Amino acid sequence: MAHFAEIDSDNIVTRVLVVPENQQHRGQDYLSIDLMLGGRWIQTSYNNNFRRSFAAQGYIYNELLDIFIPPKPFPSWTLNIETGMWESPIPKPDGATDFEVDIWDEINQKWNREILPIPTQ
Repeated sequence: MAHFAEIDSDNIVTRVLVVPENQQHRGQDYLSIDLMLGGRWIQTSYNNNFRRSFAAQGYIYNELLDIFIPPKPFPSWTLNIETGMWESPIPKPDGATDFEVDIWDEINQKWNREILPIPTQ
């Protein structure tokens, strides 16, 4: 199966649909004409084999770079053109265990490590 993202006039992904393998080569026409959905459809890769990220609703399609970019998570983060991903102003720390999670604090511009509750049975 192939996946295609519908792009609005602002290049924002509005939805992602599956196209049968035998229609992959003509996904735009299959969705727009055959299924009468109209719109502009760009193929996306579930395995990130092309266009950097698997498109999802709210992602932006950058035509110049030919990549899907996720929504910006925080105002202070910047886009890494090489990876197509947003990066925090300081690197995320290493060493979190299975019961820890690092959470970005936008106000203080730092990472906070929080301990997750240990599941009980």
